[in-house]
Amino acid sequence: MTPDRRLTLVRERDFRRFLLGYTTSMLGSAMASVALTFAILESGGGGTVLGRVMAARILPLVLLLLVGGVISDRTGSRRSMLTADVVRCATQLGLVAVLLGGRPPQWALLGLVGLWGTAEALFTPALGALLPQLVRPDSLSDANALMETARSAASIAGPVLAGLLTAAVNASSVLALDAASYAVSVVVLLLLPRTEPHREPHTGPSTGGTSSFLGQLGDAWTEFRSHTWLWVTAVQGCLFNLVVWGPFLVLGPVVAEQRLGGATAWGLVMAMYGCGAVTGGLVMIGRRPRRPMLVSTVAALGWSLPSAALAGGCPPAWVCGAALAAGAGSAVCGTLFATSVQRRVRPGMLARVNACTSFGAFVLGPVGLAAAGPVSSLIGTSGVLGFGAMWQVAAVVAVLALPSVRAVFPPPPCPERQDSPPGRAQDPGERAPSAP
Repeated sequence: MTPDRRLTLVRERDFRRFLLGYTTSMLGSAMASVALTFAILESGGGGTVLGRVMAARILPLVLLLLVGGVISDRTGSRRSMLTADVVRCATQLGLVAVLLGGRPPQWALLGLVGLWGTAEALFTPALGALLPQLVRPDSLSDANALMETARSAASIAGPVLAGLLTAAVNASSVLALDAASYAVSVVVLLLLPRTEPHREPHTGPSTGGTSSFLGQLGDAWTEFRSHTWLWVTAVQGCLFNLVVWGPFLVLGPVVAEQRLGGATAWGLVMAMYGCGAVTGGLVMIGRRPRRPMLVSTVAALGWSLPSAALAGGCPPAWVCGAALAAGAGSAVCGTLFATSVQRRVRPGMLARVNACTSFGAFVLGPVGLAAAGPVSSLIGTSGVLGFGAMWQVAAVVAVLALPSVRAVFPPPPCPERQDSPPGRAQDPGERAPSAP
């Protein structure tokens, strides 16, 4: 595909606006996480307070994702994202206010950060459900690739800018910039065309046809488990965060400190991961594999490489190369998975199904982070990382063995798909779910 064809999507006004606002807010969020960490430590909070604040953000995000999915499908993705960004803007301004007073009260930090995580639980499921409303079905893969690229670029630039600005000015200024980035996102969302939520008929037998919260959540669960490739991949992602990625994030810095050169070396490893993700996202623009979930699953093999390199005592250059490959694989995997979900899940359930997959990804992540250290004291750092690498390879092979994963093909282009009746063609290799 020519470069001119690859830029077609960026020329579409609504998507271009949204991508600009999303990238701005992602950059602000990447800066804010670093700035808040330094602000807490510099104010005398210490590691205990920092751990509590980090937990206060992640817990509402995990616990309320399903609630956020139901709300987004009920009210519409655009409205949910607007509400979330207004709240996130307010929380950052609140953090600026309490930090300017010197040593902030712990209850204020916990409350504001908890509200921040709650807003993210509303925003996250709605994000994937909004894209199909902004671009044509045959452009979804390119849109997801650009979103992956934007996220990865922000994850590289954000911490660097935050460190420089925190040292030059202060952490509160960086948090104020994050508030401004959310304000930009709010303006962009207001400029997007208004869309009504897609109404789905309730099919849950347990609620007698009502549209209750539990009934809508039950409908989403029925939809989620009817796609074998979807729930199997979600389980794989859940165990990946527990066994592979959580231990890598905890033990990787330990290995870097012991024999790779310390924090600088670890920063380079993570930067290479981000560069790989940017590269992978750009490569995916204009490419539409015939078997997207097959390619996505194979790309997930890349995540085994950094853990294997650390466990095998490889030199820094090899670890950086492994991280680069893992980042590229993550972009390919994320792009194709998101596109497959958006193309094959009923529009009125996208936010709720996205919430199910995100909940699965997040729920065991904290356990993996917390358990990595104690387990490594029993079997060694290399043992934990090596097991994670082998687990990832075995999990990919197991998922590839399933016909439902190999048989996911892109549906034929259909511009009217978003307005089509709620019924859908059954995926090849799937069977209808039995009644609960």
